[in-house]
Amino acid sequence: MGEPILTFDSLLEPIGSELAARYELISAGDPRALERLSEFRVAITNGGLGMESEWIEKLPDLELIAVNGVGTDRIDLDLCASRSIHVATTLGVLTDDVADMAMGLVIAAMRAFGQGQAFVRSGEWAQGKKMGLARALKGKTFGIVGLGAIGKAIGERAEAFKFDIGFWNRSEKSVEGWTAFDTPVALAQWADVLVVAVAATAETQGMIDKTVLDALGRDGFVVNIARGSVIDEGALLDALEAKAIAGAGLDVFLNEPQIDARFLKLDNVFLIPHQGSATVETRTGMAQTVKDNIDAFFAGKVPPTSITASRFA
Repeated sequence: MGEPILTFDSLLEPIGSELAARYELISAGDPRALERLSEFRVAITNGGLGMESEWIEKLPDLELIAVNGVGTDRIDLDLCASRSIHVATTLGVLTDDVADMAMGLVIAAMRAFGQGQAFVRSGEWAQGKKMGLARALKGKTFGIVGLGAIGKAIGERAEAFKFDIGFWNRSEKSVEGWTAFDTPVALAQWADVLVVAVAATAETQGMIDKTVLDALGRDGFVVNIARGSVIDEGALLDALEAKAIAGAGLDVFLNEPQIDARFLKLDNVFLIPHQGSATVETRTGMAQTVKDNIDAFFAGKVPPTSITASRFA
């Protein structure tokens, strides 16, 4: 039996079986885990679950948290860096799929896909009724909140639809032909559609608030493929209910999968159950990256996608 690994996430086959053949995988929910805390040097989790600091503190020899995803908002990176614990994500593997999902949500929201499907299924179309008009994409202004790898990939796709591109980023960046804005509010005032792609941190929690949504205005759309915590969900629901914005496309929510029931009563929001990276190809690639990070660590190498290694003392 190989080195023991504490698992909070199950990986897509055949990667899971390959890891199980090489290492001893023990679920955090298994009573044996608490009896062997001092043996675990590696833990596997996902971006949604993260890893509570209580668990990190209980594992005296932990050296690698292999994250099957890119979200690290539920992992104390400062604590990990102070203890020289690698936090290795699957950044880069899911960029294209998440960017594709973002554009899909933009199209669905602006072209009223949700309303259209409901209109057909209800039988109203067959009864000779007419559905209201949607909005065109061409020539509209497209704001991106957060210009990391995913945000940039979203903008590149938006160019093909002949949007004018603007963005806000926490650190200064420039892209030829795109307009940088100083604040999310200024970006929202300019944009017809606002796509949220910023990393979820304590600083970005609730940053898309009533002020930003008011700036977006009655003709504006918001799309979120980041984390539910980045949007003030109460303010968003109020804006959708009051038609203070035109609509929304959402792949992420607070308290998912138990989302706020107010969403279910609205016809101006297109809802997806956190499926941004949910393709066979990308999930397989993510699982492979987790395995590559673990194999590298046990071979005495720095995990290839460690985001804390540069912060070790």
